[in-house]
Amino acid sequence: MKWLSEHAVRELHKRAIAQYGGLEPIATYAEKLEATLNRPQQLAHYNSEVTLSELAASYGYGLIKNHCFSDGNKRIAFYAVFIFLQINSYALHATEVDAAQTIEDVAAGGLSESDFAQWIESNVKVLNA
Repeated sequence: MKWLSEHAVRELHKRAIAQYGGLEPIATYAEKLEATLNRPQQLAHYNSEVTLSELAASYGYGLIKNHCFSDGNKRIAFYAVFIFLQINSYALHATEVDAAQTIEDVAAGGLSESDFAQWIESNVKVLNA
């Protein structure tokens, strides 16, 4: 299993803010970010039956709900899910509209972490080798 590093998430966030705009300066709440990024690894360590979609959802849900950055938390959550799946040889295949609505639903509290994991599972495909 390949995991997202704090450095990679910070860089993705910087790029998202540069490309799409956002609050400057970019504040990062280091303790929240560290805890959020460690959670999927803890899930995998303590639950041998956890799925890749559940781990991806853990990253995304945590980044949305923990507000690790002063702005762009939903964007970085989507990127984290997408990149985590990709580095583990899977791809998220959802329309842009569906993905955006799903992220908004998580942020608004209308979608639980387990529901988010189910959505990811229904939209994930193995990458061709």
